Amino acid sequence: MLIPRQKTPELAIPTLDHGPFDLVSENNERGTVICFYRGLHCPLCATYLTEMEKRVADFDERGVTTIAVSSDGEERARAMADKIGAKSLRFGYDLSLEKAREWGLYISTSRGKTSIGIEEPALFSEPGLFMVTPDQTLYYGSVQTMPFVRPHFSELVGALDFAIANNYPARGEYTGAV
Repeated sequence: MLIPRQKTPELAIPTLDHGPFDLVSENNERGTVICFYRGLHCPLCATYLTEMEKRVADFDERGVTTIAVSSDGEERARAMADKIGAKSLRFGYDLSLEKAREWGLYISTSRGKTSIGIEEPALFSEPGLFMVTPDQTLYYGSVQTMPFVRPHFSELVGALDFAIANNYPARGEYTGAV
């Protein structure tokens, strides 16, 4: 389990149009939002990433960079970026399932073709959304066992405004006895 205010796992992957992504060398004022998505086969992911694409500038204005990441290969990642009309959102691909597990993501097995007629990979990770500080500690995290009921990017932007204005710390950091 990832713990707020503690170091996150490393994340270094290729991206479609922005060169290699390495969380360690991200250069921003307030952090990075990492959206792990299921892959091209998921119609809900396409809708979710379309909303994220619309919010990239909002995050940038607040000193936060963004990236969408899946275990899909380059071809499927490109198809997803094209499908949502990505202009600003970085797309990372080739996430290993071992790395997905390090981030606390759930892994699912294929059920064949989805409702949009695209074959699911044999194994793939379920969604997760994280905000990582510039010193690579966890500020916010949310993981799902299914593609449904994900955090809204507009709410995350609003929460970020509150956190900035109030110097609000990451919560959930306590690991002692209860």
